[in-house]
Amino acid sequence: MQEEVNVYLFLGFLDSGKTKFIQETLEDKRMENGEKTLLLVCEEGEEEYAPEKFAVKNVVKVILESANELTEENLTLLTAKHKVQRVVVEYNGTWLLQQFFDAMPENWVINQMMTFFDAGTFLNYNANMRQLVFDKIQMTQMVVFNRFKGEYDKMEFHKTVRGISRRPDIVYEYIGGNPEFDDIEDPLPFDVNAPVIDIADRDFAWFYRDMAEKADEYVGKVVKFKGMAAVSKKVPQGYIVLGRHIMTCCEADIQYDGFAVKTNGLLNDIATRDWLTVTAKIAMEYNSVYKQVGPVLIAEKLERSAPPEEAVVTYY
Repeated sequence: MQEEVNVYLFLGFLDSGKTKFIQETLEDKRMENGEKTLLLVCEEGEEEYAPEKFAVKNVVKVILESANELTEENLTLLTAKHKVQRVVVEYNGTWLLQQFFDAMPENWVINQMMTFFDAGTFLNYNANMRQLVFDKIQMTQMVVFNRFKGEYDKMEFHKTVRGISRRPDIVYEYIGGNPEFDDIEDPLPFDVNAPVIDIADRDFAWFYRDMAEKADEYVGKVVKFKGMAAVSKKVPQGYIVLGRHIMTCCEADIQYDGFAVKTNGLLNDIATRDWLTVTAKIAMEYNSVYKQVGPVLIAEKLERSAPPEEAVVTYY
């Protein structure tokens, strides 16, 4: 078996602070463990690396000039050629993250993922290049806003990140180098401890994502929401899928997401695109809808309903 190679992935646009952070990381004596390190630079900004200051020895810097060089074959060759045991990646802000995942050799393992933004340009980037901003936040473990100023409204930054993911820590790095961790609470727009968790039409996306992230916490609870039915040969007899069209990033990524619902014969002649309101108890069971164990809603009440005002829901 090939030895695992730990990968430290640093994301963000030009001038977001990636190079500075990586430089300081490689200057940290605690990072020196004898492993040969590949510093994979996918874009070059104004700030340059100073290898003579690295506390980490045996660092090999390789620059990828274009996305065409980001292939599994090329990365495998670099791993073998330099006998690297650790990879530090300064990723290009205009390349989608999936391209890197597709190119990763099988023995590369993501150990850490951090995303950096210049606080002064972040909101503008988000307004004009939403897909790239979303791409750099959706799977990261930490979001760092560099060059943050006291007059900035933290809530604007916080809501943008949380609209994409509830997972990452958020850090505001003030000019002068004083970091502040985000401690804004994120209450869900519905009461998960209510006897019946009533999901408003506009809040389905939040419910769907929270279920995806914390499904076990919902087992045994009762939920009520409105959704559009999907019926096909892939759905087991006696079940339907009930969900909504969700826009995660932009119109191009709108997709239908829903849950398997056991109808218990409460309603007949259900057709695809019928709008229904369900009250159901949540269980975790294997279902061919998911092709694995997933949340199955055991219907206690199922009735036809009018479509919601907004056909598509978002996280914003």
